[in-house]
Amino acid sequence: MARFELKLPKMGESVAEATITNWLKEVGDKIEADEAVLEIATDKVDSEVPSEVSGILVEQLFGKDDLVQVGQTIAIIETEGGDAPTAVANTVEEIAAPAEAAEIEKTIEAVKETVATSQDFSASDKFFSPLVKNIAKEEGVSLNELENIAGSGKDGRVTKEDILKYVEDRKSGSVQAPQTVEAAPKVVVETPKVEAPKAETPKAVEPVAQKSQQAVPVSVNGGDEIVEMDRMRKLISGYMVASVQTSAHVQSFIEVDVTNIVKWRDKVKTAFEKREGEKLTFTPIMMEAVAKALKDFPGMNISVDGDYIIKKKNINLGMAAALPNGNLIVPVIKNADQLNLVGMAKAVNDLGNRAKAGKLKPDDTQGGTYTVTNVGTFGSVFGTPIINQPQVGILALGAIRKVPAVIETPEGDFIGIRQKMFLSHSYDHRVVDGALGGSFVKRVAEYLEAFDVDRDF
Repeated sequence: MARFELKLPKMGESVAEATITNWLKEVGDKIEADEAVLEIATDKVDSEVPSEVSGILVEQLFGKDDLVQVGQTIAIIETEGGDAPTAVANTVEEIAAPAEAAEIEKTIEAVKETVATSQDFSASDKFFSPLVKNIAKEEGVSLNELENIAGSGKDGRVTKEDILKYVEDRKSGSVQAPQTVEAAPKVVVETPKVEAPKAETPKAVEPVAQKSQQAVPVSVNGGDEIVEMDRMRKLISGYMVASVQTSAHVQSFIEVDVTNIVKWRDKVKTAFEKREGEKLTFTPIMMEAVAKALKDFPGMNISVDGDYIIKKKNINLGMAAALPNGNLIVPVIKNADQLNLVGMAKAVNDLGNRAKAGKLKPDDTQGGTYTVTNVGTFGSVFGTPIINQPQVGILALGAIRKVPAVIETPEGDFIGIRQKMFLSHSYDHRVVDGALGGSFVKRVAEYLEAFDVDRDF
């Protein structure tokens, strides 16, 4: 019987672990190659883990909400037919080659009977996680031994650490394994996992028991709806509170005349889409100006680690994006200062589209050195965004509006209709003073107002 170990794949250099959010396949389900088996989540991105082979899912080593390290085995897939006795017979033949065939068969039956008696964990009234049962099988821990291990988990459950400590103590001789059946010769045996019916397992009623012990919010008037935050909203909530508690937030605001940019985009957007196959929005134009300003003011392209300031070599622009479910994610444009406008537009559109479709990879949200958020998308004139830690600044782009403005000319001043917007710069006053914070956002405004209407894209 061929058994394939499905491991948590590498998801990027900076990602070392992920949380299982949902099993898409259950034990006994048939799986095709490249078919998704489970859903996982890092601190910001949700994704699926596909199978590399076709077969039957025979074991789930972790449950929902368990934290798994990259490279750990998370499931066992049986890739071809065959019975466990075949593997047992091969092993017995190797250790008892001189024996007669009849004696070998007797040994096989004895081993099978012993294993079935001592490792049928579904016969227990106690709940053991798939990981604990798997370790018990591999280490030859019987059901009687497992039931007698003092668990340190919730309601006395045996955890991974508990069984590993027991195995270590047993090997060192500090504990004696209880004997309930006559010990059979030590043989490496592969046996099919016997799953108890889900409706009868203690785990099936666990959520009810837990809820009865927790304080549940109660509606005052009976008409309110109480909804628990989803995983991402909980993470965002924690990040925002931690950022406000960490950084001394201050803001600088500046109004920008972007009439030239509006006129230029209106003139070239059709030709741009026809030639490049991409829509030209205002966002890449703004990002281009921010990247230039960060090169002029590298003191904004830093991060803080305790009492140390880390000066970033690369300019990686975070681009805050709203998801269809109302949550927020910040994909990152790497080396943004090295992109021309076409490259910036392609990067912005690619990350934005993949964010909406839930197709971002963990690396897509890592390594940002400065963040831009477009609050104008929702009609806001300006905002006071919260810094994306451990960065020290974030720029909010307000809505572009037609407003009456004083226009200065050599012939005198007059009133005209101009396209204007506000830039709102939040920065960390621990390491960025008003002179730097204000000068940076002013430089962004200068780049936007000096936009060349005759430039090519």
